[in-house]
Amino acid sequence: MPSLPAVQSSNASFTPSYLPVAVFLGGTSGIGRGTAEAFARYTGGNAHIILIGRNASAATSILSSFPKPTSTESGWKHEFIECDVSLIKNVNATVASLLPRLPRVNFLVCSCGIFSFDDRKDTPEGLDIKLAVTYYARAVFMIKLLPALEAAAKAGQPASVLNVLAAGHGSTVELGNLGLKNGYTGMRSMHESVTYVDLLHVELSTKHPTVAFTHTYPGFIDTPIARIAAKLVPSWDINKAGNITDAGEVSLYALLTAARGKAHMKGETSDDAEKPPVYGYGSSEESRAMLEHTEEVMNSNV
Repeated sequence: MPSLPAVQSSNASFTPSYLPVAVFLGGTSGIGRGTAEAFARYTGGNAHIILIGRNASAATSILSSFPKPTSTESGWKHEFIECDVSLIKNVNATVASLLPRLPRVNFLVCSCGIFSFDDRKDTPEGLDIKLAVTYYARAVFMIKLLPALEAAAKAGQPASVLNVLAAGHGSTVELGNLGLKNGYTGMRSMHESVTYVDLLHVELSTKHPTVAFTHTYPGFIDTPIARIAAKLVPSWDINKAGNITDAGEVSLYALLTAARGKAHMKGETSDDAEKPPVYGYGSSEESRAMLEHTEEVMNSNV
């Protein structure tokens, strides 16, 4: 188990000779924000950093806090792109706008999500809103940014994807009921989204071995979502939650140290998660079905 000082020391050793490109989906709040802030801090702001979310005012505040290199020769840039990720057509449009101007992407961090025990609430596209935000939006970014990630790997640079969710806390799925049209509960939706991420990571890591895929469970961190959860689960004391700065350090460590060609699952301290993926680390009938289902959803909502 790496200590926090060891994690910070490792992060500080990240001194790229190229201009790193990092996309943070959900980077205006919570652990996504903490990870983006850590990335900006260790690169001295000398990077192309893209925050994607709905909160423009929060993004403005975050971007203004990033260190700014004195020279513009490297081409550094810090920007925000507004996107309501509950609609996959919006996600498709956002990625389509990014690809022509991002010949390579080194890092993709996905942390957007919803915590709710409510009954199913469909988006106008017919998707459960919790699955749309917590899984499908992330999946579209992962799949569609693969060419840019692979371009970074081809250039001899890191190509790493990080999903901050609940590694080690998945459940079994019904292949004939992907998307949970039947038998829906709010709790089941949350558990299945975890397994969906695992399955997609495994399948994509098999098909794209030059890219690293990491799924983490950061534990109970004081984020806006955690504060909502604490109101619904009385035993969760927000005063005992970790802070996003330390969680961002640990998340960045997982992102920077992940080996390529493998699906990684990490726990609260960046050790391996206590439980492996429900369906294992190899390509399976379930992982192949998950990718096919995801691509159908993605392509039907362009």
